[in-house]
Amino acid sequence: MSSSALRVAVVGGGIGGAAAANALLQRGLDVQVYEQASALTEVGAGVAVAPNSVRLLRRLGFGAQIERLGVRWLDPRQYRSDGTFIAQRWTPDQAREIDHFGMHRADLLGMLVDRLPAGIVKTEHRCVGFEQDSNQATVFFANGERATADVVVGADGIHSALQAFVVEPSAPISSGSMAYRSVISAASVDWPSGAMRHWLGGDKRLMVYPVRANRLLNLVGFMPMDEEMKESWSAPGDPAALAAEFAGWDPLVERVLAQVQTCFRWGVYDREPLRRWSRGRLTLLGDAAHPMLPHAGQGASQAIEDGVALATILAQADRAAVPQALRIYEAVRRERTTRVQAMSRVHRARLEASTTVDTRDRQLRSESMDRAWIANYDAEAEAAAALASL
Repeated sequence: MSSSALRVAVVGGGIGGAAAANALLQRGLDVQVYEQASALTEVGAGVAVAPNSVRLLRRLGFGAQIERLGVRWLDPRQYRSDGTFIAQRWTPDQAREIDHFGMHRADLLGMLVDRLPAGIVKTEHRCVGFEQDSNQATVFFANGERATADVVVGADGIHSALQAFVVEPSAPISSGSMAYRSVISAASVDWPSGAMRHWLGGDKRLMVYPVRANRLLNLVGFMPMDEEMKESWSAPGDPAALAAEFAGWDPLVERVLAQVQTCFRWGVYDREPLRRWSRGRLTLLGDAAHPMLPHAGQGASQAIEDGVALATILAQADRAAVPQALRIYEAVRRERTTRVQAMSRVHRARLEASTTVDTRDRQLRSESMDRAWIANYDAEAEAAAALASL
């Protein structure tokens, strides 16, 4: 495949779509991003940005911004619900060599979007149709406009409109859990800089870590679903109900939850892995391709991996070779993301104490080793190796 400035239409302006656009532009491709909302925004919540994605973001030129906007996990610890110490994932000395950050989702997305040249992003473009032939692909939008490109990337999330043009959509699978999210002031509870705390008690758990340069604390609590809930990150929650779920836990938990003024809740779902991601000149990326439970903290990182791998492969493709390039992308990424999806399910079972508490605690003490295959992966190198092997 020879190099050519392909026209790429990225449908969806979330973290995955914006990361892909940056990677594609860096490699000289012609990119447009189409977002259905009136502005590219994210919910007010945190996201873990793991080493496997941070190394890629650094290569895209975002290292200084990650250090400035995010918070390196210097002291990640896990506790039982009463405050009994379980494990420390790594020490502060080790943390200087481990690129694991907490970021506000809006900061991560804003960082990616602000780098895109003017005119690249087109908002208020909701995808309603798609067609293609051997030479090009066209996306149709609800506002009456259309976009024609050599490649279309469906980065339009878990409810992807483009997924149905690739494969029969996979039905949502409820985990039986729901989650609450909120953000509070770190100063309100005198939170230590760079400290991640994770409390576990039976089928409930609460994770707290700082974002936005240690000024805010992100918190997420998981518990059994009390009613059938949608896959929505924006359903309002009741701070009093959240606090009641963790009443009697470690006093620090109660102090943190007492500061919550607004929160959101949603049902936690994933999907079975898709049979295929690509058809002709159309491919999928991020949650449109591989929605996963949040228990491995890899949703955003896997979408970033997708974007860089896709750009690495398309940079070496000409127009005629696009379908072949997308098959290579799928072959490189599908096995990896399927394995991470499975790890997320396994980790949920571990965290929610399906085994005895002592067994769970022993497993958590080896967690860093269990996850090394995720953290040490280089999606760009793997994509380049796949091309070289042809």
